[in-house]
Amino acid sequence: MISNLHILPSAYTPEVHFKTAGSLSLSGKSYPENTFEFYKPVLQWVQDYFAGEPAVKTVVTIELIYFNSSSSKLFFDFFDLLDENKDRHQIEINWLYDVENESAKEAGEDFVEDFEYLNIQLITK
Repeated sequence: MISNLHILPSAYTPEVHFKTAGSLSLSGKSYPENTFEFYKPVLQWVQDYFAGEPAVKTVVTIELIYFNSSSSKLFFDFFDLLDENKDRHQIEINWLYDVENESAKEAGEDFVEDFEYLNIQLITK
């Protein structure tokens, strides 16, 4: 059985708050020096979560102010993991962005387009 994952935010990394009760949250900025190393335990947690006994419904909330291209690649991997599990589990993804942050909105739209079978909601703040 896995435990909750909480990584505090830094100037370069987002807050990660994943709960086994089915609430997965990423918020802040994401441009770590070594993106792969930062997200490795995050992706592993998601794999372990779905391999175990996940909640009946998993709600993913992503609110990123800024992220670099290497973070974008890792988010793609993250969405791939969600996509692999969508047929066996109820997954809802909320992509929150500030109305004035056009790049965050466009990034959300790209993920909606790339993962057309995931339930991704774009939500303006």
